[in-house]
Amino acid sequence: MFINLPTTIMNRVQPLSISLQSLSNLSKKSLFYFSGQYDVAQNTKQLVEKDMFTVHESYNQMARVIESYNQMVRVIESYNQMVRVIESYNQMVRVIESYNQMVRVIESYNQMARVIESYNQMFLHKNSKLYPISTRDNITVEISHAGSEVTKTMTLGGENAEEANLAKVSFAVHKSGEYTISVMFSSRHIKGSPFSKKFEAGPIDASKTGFMNYTSTVVCTPESSYPLTIEARDSFGNIASYKPGQNNYFKIRVTEIKMERVGCYQASVSYGDVSLKNGDFNILVLSSDDHNCVEKNISKSHNIWYEARLIECNHEKLSKPKKVYIYITPKQLKLKEYFLKIIGKRLFTYRVCPSTKFSFSGFNNVLGSYVFTIDDGSQPPIMLAAKDRSVIAATFTKFLLKNIGGSETFQDKQTFFYHEVRTLHQRRSYNTTILKIDRGKVLQSSFKATKGFDVGDWCKNFEITFIGEQGLDWGGLRREWFETVCVHLFDPSVAGLFCRPSEDSQGLSARGSSHRLSYRQLVKARFSRSFLAQLIGLRVHYKYFETDDPELYKTKIKYIEENDIEGMELTFAEEEYLPGSQGNQGTVKVVDLIPGGSKQAVTNENKLQYLDQLAQYRLATAVREPIEAFLKGLNELIPDNLLSIFDENELELLMCGMRKYSVADLKNNHVVNGSTQTFRRVLEWFWTVIGSFSDEQMARLLQFTTGCSQLPPGGFAELVPKFQISPGYTYNTLPTAHTWEHEARKV
Repeated sequence: MFINLPTTIMNRVQPLSISLQSLSNLSKKSLFYFSGQYDVAQNTKQLVEKDMFTVHESYNQMARVIESYNQMVRVIESYNQMVRVIESYNQMVRVIESYNQMVRVIESYNQMARVIESYNQMFLHKNSKLYPISTRDNITVEISHAGSEVTKTMTLGGENAEEANLAKVSFAVHKSGEYTISVMFSSRHIKGSPFSKKFEAGPIDASKTGFMNYTSTVVCTPESSYPLTIEARDSFGNIASYKPGQNNYFKIRVTEIKMERVGCYQASVSYGDVSLKNGDFNILVLSSDDHNCVEKNISKSHNIWYEARLIECNHEKLSKPKKVYIYITPKQLKLKEYFLKIIGKRLFTYRVCPSTKFSFSGFNNVLGSYVFTIDDGSQPPIMLAAKDRSVIAATFTKFLLKNIGGSETFQDKQTFFYHEVRTLHQRRSYNTTILKIDRGKVLQSSFKATKGFDVGDWCKNFEITFIGEQGLDWGGLRREWFETVCVHLFDPSVAGLFCRPSEDSQGLSARGSSHRLSYRQLVKARFSRSFLAQLIGLRVHYKYFETDDPELYKTKIKYIEENDIEGMELTFAEEEYLPGSQGNQGTVKVVDLIPGGSKQAVTNENKLQYLDQLAQYRLATAVREPIEAFLKGLNELIPDNLLSIFDENELELLMCGMRKYSVADLKNNHVVNGSTQTFRRVLEWFWTVIGSFSDEQMARLLQFTTGCSQLPPGGFAELVPKFQISPGYTYNTLPTAHTWEHEARKV
């Protein structure tokens, strides 16, 4: 249907339509605006929710942090508690150590109580009433043992009236046996005098007890037995009896290196929980075939060789084991390698002597061989692997025992040495030669009388005649001449053949000569440890400075050894001062201790190597020529293979012996640092104890305090510095010594 409207109406409707349209557009915009606001609100809500979630997460994280903190606090509390537990444990350990130390002190006290014996004598009138005694009474007490007088202290009277007639005599008992006690009043024996008292040996001391005919390696077979004899001694060297009922007992611990009956074992024998003085040794158990092979090796006169692999040498492990051959003779063990199987090169040489040691390890699965190490103390040790390890070691041991007389103890080696030297010299000469000596010029006239001697002449018996004196030499003149010659020969200010390494050193080192003197008599001199070591072929090291050059050891060696040296700017070089001549100033010469040493810095890592190189230069290289000259003359009379059976300490004892020590000389030439009443009482005990020391015990005391068992020719008066006795500043400890200061500290 169609309706026609008037124009006016249409005109009025049109604006309304426009208004409605505008309103519609406005509504749309408003709706869009409201919709946008809604979206913004929605986004804001999401952001707020997200922020709230973040806040919640942060809160939770903070809670976890707080929980972690609390947990950390609890850990710290636990740690503190653990620290307190450790401190309590350490305190308990210290208590236990103090208890053990107290036990040792009590044991030492008990031992001292056994050493210091007391003898009480009461004096009475004829009517049995007490006779008070004093120093005015001529009372003497003499105590003797085995014909020797024993030092004692005597106290007359006492603090109480009941002890006014009591004489208390204290003396040290070191040797077991019967002691005679003579008590005299006005030079007359009292009733019952002399008295006798017998002291038994003390309990067994493991440090003094050892095997007789000792060897560091025992070779045997499974079917055979190898007898070992133990000589039990107490702390003073007395032969003690073993009683099965005692608290301690002998026991042996064996560690197998190869888990079979035939193989190598390490054994340790102890008394109680203390090892014997020579209680550690190796046991080589050989099969019958290997044992027969070793016996054939000993009877052969030609070289014996075995194949091996060199694993380590010069303190470095080889990247690939090197094929070598081991040659064994009665005198040497040599290692060689071959190029093209015909060109041989000697790598190492070891003497068959006690200083060459074998140590055994396990089985190398890669090489299929048994591992062992050889070390002679003069060159770096080497590590080898060989299938015939046991045969090699057993052959070496058999040769060694044959060379030293069958035992490694000093007494047995000394007996063997004298026998071999006597046999050697008797083959050369039986005659006697007369030496005419001018007493006023002993050294010069002796050199003149012997300068044309050959080896045979030196092996003759000497008869000494002093010019202008009458007398027959039945041995006394010869001993007097020999001792006088030694005094002049080893005096640096007289002969000039020897010098002291430093002003405060007591030992002598070679200066440069090949003069020779030989006779079986002790030498009255002290030699430096490094000099003795080189006589038997040992390599010197920096530890020898402690006794050979105490001043250098205190000021330099000891400091470098114990401290950080990064700032000292040291190099492997030594400055040597060369004095000028004819008024010219001296010069300083720089000597490299190793090739290019002046350019190589000394660090904390290589400082010990530097000290060894310094010792090698100062103690060996600098005196190589005179030492070689000395050895050339000495070895014409004493073969080096006989000297090498001893170590440097044993060699000094062999050459110089244990001289007679005078306690009176020590009392006149010592320094006491301390004046308290307690220390004076301890000092009195000290003199009482050493007054009964044997020569061996005095030698050990001297070696403990000075580093050497020998005195200078002038006795204690020539010790530099003086023998010092000082109180210790600690309680319940054993005496200590400073060898470079010649000081003994008493507790």
